[in-house]
Amino acid sequence: MKSVEDLLKLKEEVQQSLALRDEGEKIRVVVGMGTCGIAAGAREVMSAVLDEVAKRRLTNVAVTQTGCIGLCAQEPLVDVLIPGKPRVTYGKVNAQKARQIVAQHVVNGIVIREWVVNK
Repeated sequence: MKSVEDLLKLKEEVQQSLALRDEGEKIRVVVGMGTCGIAAGAREVMSAVLDEVAKRRLTNVAVTQTGCIGLCAQEPLVDVLIPGKPRVTYGKVNAQKARQIVAQHVVNGIVIREWVVNK
């Protein structure tokens, strides 16, 4: 950095980068992508969630991944976090179930109780 302008430009770039990470009041869908999740099909689940969110043009939904959640027997796991509501964890999710979770829970707010894992 050679000037104050360079510093201000860098500051602006960093602030823009952080704004992209800020999920604010977005709905979050988190796919467990630990080794056990991947072995059970989490990549296909992640792809299905991303595809369904894109097809529906859902701009208020952030799709992320996490490491091991600790319920290996229930993998692949998907958490749905809607601001102001309790976290819902779905177990043994496949691509078809993932699409239904987006359609029913994320879009319509209807929890699919028979797929919910009790932690």
